Amino acid sequence: MKVVILAAGKGTRMRSSLPKVLQPLAGKTLLQHVVDTAKELNAEQILTVVGHQSHLIEEAMIDQGVDFVAQTEQLGTGHAVQQAIPEITDNDTVLVLYGDVPLTAKSTLDDLLNLVSDEHPLGLLTINLDNPSGYGRIIRDQHLAVQAIVEQKDANPEQLKITEVNTGILAAKGAKLKGWLSRLESNNAQGEFYLTDIIAMCVADGFAVQTTQPQAEIEVLGVNDKCQLQSLERDYQMQLANELMVQGATVIDASRLDIRGSVEVGQDVEIDVNVILEGAVKLADGVKVGANCILKNVIIATGTQIHPFSHLEDCVVGQNANIGPYARLRPGTELADSVRIGNFVETKKAKIGIGSKVNHLSYIGDTLMGEGCNIGAGSITCNYDGVNKHQTVIGNKVFVGSDSQLVAPVEIGDGATIGAGSTITKDSPAGELTLSRSKQVTMKGWQKPDKK
Repeated sequence: MKVVILAAGKGTRMRSSLPKVLQPLAGKTLLQHVVDTAKELNAEQILTVVGHQSHLIEEAMIDQGVDFVAQTEQLGTGHAVQQAIPEITDNDTVLVLYGDVPLTAKSTLDDLLNLVSDEHPLGLLTINLDNPSGYGRIIRDQHLAVQAIVEQKDANPEQLKITEVNTGILAAKGAKLKGWLSRLESNNAQGEFYLTDIIAMCVADGFAVQTTQPQAEIEVLGVNDKCQLQSLERDYQMQLANELMVQGATVIDASRLDIRGSVEVGQDVEIDVNVILEGAVKLADGVKVGANCILKNVIIATGTQIHPFSHLEDCVVGQNANIGPYARLRPGTELADSVRIGNFVETKKAKIGIGSKVNHLSYIGDTLMGEGCNIGAGSITCNYDGVNKHQTVIGNKVFVGSDSQLVAPVEIGDGATIGAGSTITKDSPAGELTLSRSKQVTMKGWQKPDKK
């Protein structure tokens, strides 16, 4: 089975410097959605027909295992598929998809492919619409057998009343497809080579056209402008939110949740409003995500609470941890169970042990911290010397007083206490109080300057 994806159009109505198929939907390009589905189908080869700004499309898909076919002139869908003929053998089954129709379900395409055989060389995906305007109509005879597809501009008034329409998605045996494509003509209102004309050819050759329909209209919706893109985004986000709720998550307002990747949830997960989930996100049982949080590529263990306005990226959080509000966990952060990261705390490449707390206004970077530590407000691990990064090692049950700076590389021993306001540049021994103090001076008789 080979997949041919049509992606050569200009997309003029997008009003964008990007090709239409590279417009984003739920964190991926339209074309990436289609390619990912083709991969799920275990296609032997994915052929993408490109034309307008083809170099941008090829650059965007460079590592996706996709082969590209050039359509230098846009002369219709039939002409586009013709460009892929050199890659198609007689024994192939060919599935034709569209780079701007991103959400067709794998199950729907499996159903379509299962219709195709030597006895039935053509399968077609159709749908019934309340408003079929703009779509090619499916023409059936008195026995409901498909006879042809008539495009809107070529349809007569009676044909325009038909509500069953062509989605453009079809599957065909390679030998027959190549023969039909070679017979296409452009004698129509658009002066183009219509792929849909092969339907009538199939019937004329004595074969019945097999049809199936998708479960939902969203599967066959295409995107031509930014308004349609936004509409499809919201419909898709609602679908994704519903899937989370079926799995047991409580979503406070599905219309104010954005999912831009894959999300796994356990039971009794709660997600408040205006949350963005990106990349691969795993939320275990009982995780609570507050309003206005962004989670990207994270694993959050059971019972952890993430308070509002927190931003977590490329990190792992243990059970019953407490994050935020206004916390930022940057890549490489690993929090053990029952860790507390408070408001306006930033971590980066930090491993923090069980039950440790960094509650207020602190930066912990390139740090290995033990269990049961308490880091006071305004404390900083000074990990960068202007050229290289260095590590701070903090033992178990360490207390760091407020407004302290730990200048890496430095090690704080188990049970040590760092006095508030200290700048620590040397290792601090276990169990001892270490501090640095400048002499406090009061200038007697000092006068405030007057404003001039």
